[in-house]
Amino acid sequence: MGRPAILLLGLALLAAFPWLVPNFYIGLGSTALVWAMFALSLQLLVGVTGLVSLGHGAFFGLAAYSIFFVTPDGGGLSILLTLPLAVAVAAVAALVIGALALRTRGFFFLMVTLAFAQMVFFLFHDTHIAGGDDGVFVARPVLGLGDLVIQTTKKSRNLVGYYVNLGLLAAMYLALAWLLRSLFGRVLTGIRINEHRMRALGFDTYRYKLLAFVIAGALAGVAGHQWVMNDGFVNPELVGWHRSAEALLMILVGGLGFLYGPVLGAITLTALGEVSQLVTERQLLVQGLFILAMVLVLPQGLAGIRLRRRAAAEEAA
Repeated sequence: MGRPAILLLGLALLAAFPWLVPNFYIGLGSTALVWAMFALSLQLLVGVTGLVSLGHGAFFGLAAYSIFFVTPDGGGLSILLTLPLAVAVAAVAALVIGALALRTRGFFFLMVTLAFAQMVFFLFHDTHIAGGDDGVFVARPVLGLGDLVIQTTKKSRNLVGYYVNLGLLAAMYLALAWLLRSLFGRVLTGIRINEHRMRALGFDTYRYKLLAFVIAGALAGVAGHQWVMNDGFVNPELVGWHRSAEALLMILVGGLGFLYGPVLGAITLTALGEVSQLVTERQLLVQGLFILAMVLVLPQGLAGIRLRRRAAAEEAA
């Protein structure tokens, strides 16, 4: 079975998921799709360009907080207004932070992005902005504009939110797949492999990396917006550096060299968290053992299983 067929099968399974499980698990699946979008946005930096960032969560959280600042007390605004706003806020923040952070490389780049993330975390955690460390509830954006609004009940909200997240995830995946096949994507891959050679060929690698950083930040803004659509609550934990570390973990579990790897990783770790909670109180121990097993048995992540099967088949032939 080819990759397109596998991707279509996976999309079909995700589309059928809400009709096979209780309402609670629809909400859990919707959350997994939000994390998949967030991890997929970081994959553009880590897996494609070779930039490991611990500040990516800042764009996720800033997008979520931006909805709180513009939402009136009377109710939520249209998603047609809040989604572009969240993306714009995250993109502008990524432009400012990236313009400074990308002047460094390697470990220093990692630490600079971490420093920016901590500054954003301090802004919301240690001040009275948006509820301080307690966080604040936000009226969810509504689907529609003006009088044309899709009305949802408490029971149907999870179902509608799930399909909105699935649609955005599919659109994000297709956009990145197209981008990686373009000259821009090939240049980013070349920068990851050998930046000095790309610079010698005449490419302004700083500008390419900055544009990739801004695009990744904007996509993280989509995920941050959908977090508010799902949860209706924001707190400083959304902008903490550990949020970026969790996305990195999803990428590694799913497969660093595969565009669909973050999606696999996000769904797997979300499901693992729920299962481990049902089995034992020591959830972190279960997750730690699982990650250790993944590193030892599947160093290429879950997406690498297919490659191992192909290699075994070729050896047998």
